[in-house]
Amino acid sequence: MIDPPVTSADEMLDGLKQEIGSEGFQYLLDRDHSVTYLPRGAKLLVSFERVEDTLDLSDTGMPLALDFAEDKNWSVLHFAGNDDTWFRSQALYDFLDEMVDDAFFEDFDRVTFFGLGMGAYAAAAFSVVAPGATVVAIAPQATLDHERAEWDTRFPASRLLEFRDRYGYAPDMVEGAGQAFVLYDPIEMLDSVHASLFRGDNVVRLKCRHLKDGIAQALLDMDMLHKVVEDAAEGRLTEPGFYALLRRRRDHPRYLRNLLFYMDDMHRPYLTALYCAHVLERMNAPAFRRRLNAAKTSLAAEGRLPLWLDDE
Repeated sequence: MIDPPVTSADEMLDGLKQEIGSEGFQYLLDRDHSVTYLPRGAKLLVSFERVEDTLDLSDTGMPLALDFAEDKNWSVLHFAGNDDTWFRSQALYDFLDEMVDDAFFEDFDRVTFFGLGMGAYAAAAFSVVAPGATVVAIAPQATLDHERAEWDTRFPASRLLEFRDRYGYAPDMVEGAGQAFVLYDPIEMLDSVHASLFRGDNVVRLKCRHLKDGIAQALLDMDMLHKVVEDAAEGRLTEPGFYALLRRRRDHPRYLRNLLFYMDDMHRPYLTALYCAHVLERMNAPAFRRRLNAAKTSLAAEGRLPLWLDDE
């Protein structure tokens, strides 16, 4: 019998507690943050996930990191955040200080930090505690400090948090990483600006064009996210390899739809018609048929309807 999916933070923590074993631990760091350690193999995946994101993205409602590590014998150190805190927590800082003092991260052959959005910021910012670690950050913010990022007004409440103290400016914190992979959509202007602030020879920016704020969900849908995290953790992820995998988006509804909306905004009916005709050659897509017909009507009214389209 398949267990029903987890639907709350408390259920998620209870589920993680059952996986701990005799060598692991679980602590409530403060009212908004918890940490769970699941000891397994000699490679460690450190994840930062907002509970809401976990419940939205995971089929089981359990942390994505747990799913990534399930069949790989990776150890997992999972930080959960209950709200839009960006993991700015003195209790969390103190906990990581203790881990560094205990040389916790030095016991592993490889360490990988993972997160998305708010968790991606945290994964990058806290990676400094394990020099040489790999970072996989999906649409991270560099900071929400109002002086450094006054141009990003998307998170008004969170901008009141303190980003000038320890672990504050994520691009500085990844300078000691072995490699930092930053996944983002360059069409999303604010996300693109944040990504551009991550610089250095160890930073690899991976463009996920036209996936907007749904990069993680799209990569999951395309059965890519597990592969990307695994290849990064094993030191195999490259730009050519990533973009070869990303070719799967050509059959992904979210990508196709977003690209169609982008073309609509460009007001180029011929290009829209060409794109819709290409999609319709490969699949039955009524919305694309309607958009093709609208583009043909527009072109005909302008006297620009080519013969090949007149036959479509």
